[in-house]
Amino acid sequence: MKKIPQTDAIFDNVFRENQAWDENPRSLRVSIDTKAQVKIGNLSRGGKARTMEAKAADDHDTQWQSVLVPFGILNTHTSKLSIYLGQSAETSDFIVDCLTAWWHENQHNYLELDEWVIDLDGGAATRSNRTQFIKRMAELSCAINLKIRLIYYFPYHSKYSLVYQYNIY
Repeated sequence: MKKIPQTDAIFDNVFRENQAWDENPRSLRVSIDTKAQVKIGNLSRGGKARTMEAKAADDHDTQWQSVLVPFGILNTHTSKLSIYLGQSAETSDFIVDCLTAWWHENQHNYLELDEWVIDLDGGAATRSNRTQFIKRMAELSCAINLKIRLIYYFPYHSKYSLVYQYNIY
């Protein structure tokens, strides 16, 4: 389902919610997302190449050396995108480990914060009923001494949906 009758109202709600946090100088809003896994190896790329002569590749794409999971964190204040690559599956632990690493790399820019607002979809690893994810986020909140507000996008409307909020204190 691409668009439902309430889509415009959903957009308005997300805009209002995000604008409120963006106007608060003591909060930082980021948007996170995991993309499709990338197989690394001597793969054929479907017989296509950007050179005059195609490079030799394995006959079938059944063997690869590793699989990378790209995870992005977009700082909505600066539009700076940080991309982390992991060799695990998309798990709650992987996502929280990436958020923790991002915070440790960037916390010096945000010494006066009270709250970290995170926009995310309700994917398998980050659903609000995923106890491992919520447990790890609560531990992160305590470790960095910040409130964390998770703003979930409505199912099937990732990135522009009705906001469900989950607050971690």
